[in-house]
Amino acid sequence: MKPRLYLTRVAHGRTERVHHGFTYRHATWLVDLDDVPRLPWPLRAVGRFEARDHLGDPTSTLRANVEAYLATEGVELDGGRVLMLATPRSFGYAFNPLTVYWCHARTGALACVVAEVHNTYGDRHCYLLRPDDDGHARADKALYVSPFFGVDGRYDMTFTDPSEGDDLRVSIALSRDDHVVFRASVDGRPDPAAPSFLGGSLRHPAAGRRVMALIRLQGVRLWLKHLPIVARPRAPVQQGVSA
Repeated sequence: MKPRLYLTRVAHGRTERVHHGFTYRHATWLVDLDDVPRLPWPLRAVGRFEARDHLGDPTSTLRANVEAYLATEGVELDGGRVLMLATPRSFGYAFNPLTVYWCHARTGALACVVAEVHNTYGDRHCYLLRPDDDGHARADKALYVSPFFGVDGRYDMTFTDPSEGDDLRVSIALSRDDHVVFRASVDGRPDPAAPSFLGGSLRHPAAGRRVMALIRLQGVRLWLKHLPIVARPRAPVQQGVSA
């Protein structure tokens, strides 16, 4: 599969203590981990995918690291395709709050989805999900993400499978005591004006830095609304995930 550049709409909204929401546009890529795009050496600073920015061994490959993590969960793809949705490293910087891996069996059927979450403190955690026929899955929250939320609660997530069409939809709802306190979503379609990985990378050279800046800006806005800070616990260590 050729890399696809998605132009997405990202939305966040919380309803606990204060109502606060925002949306922004974001460019992100869907790539096949058996054929990760690689630019010529003089151009690699513009955009590249590196194992050190994601789960597992920074000296290995993205595909090998995903398979190593799945092995710890008893999942064997037997050579099936893995699609990754992520923003590449650009000019020495990479940040992905959420990286999604669609992991397929050799038959082409979706075996599982891995949601890799990064916080702004350098921690990461992977959620192994087995969506139902409607693309819905659940997982207990395990990683401290926002300084205004603890790690209690449950995620309800819904994913479309991009191997079955162009539309992209990822939605996440965090519930505590059976009440939804936070929602996030990513919606988009491929950009028909981005004919290559190089062209798309040149059009969106600082997507990771922009996302980090927006997250910090919203954190300041919430702090100004006098939300209490929740102490950050030590991040859980996961075999096959932590560097």
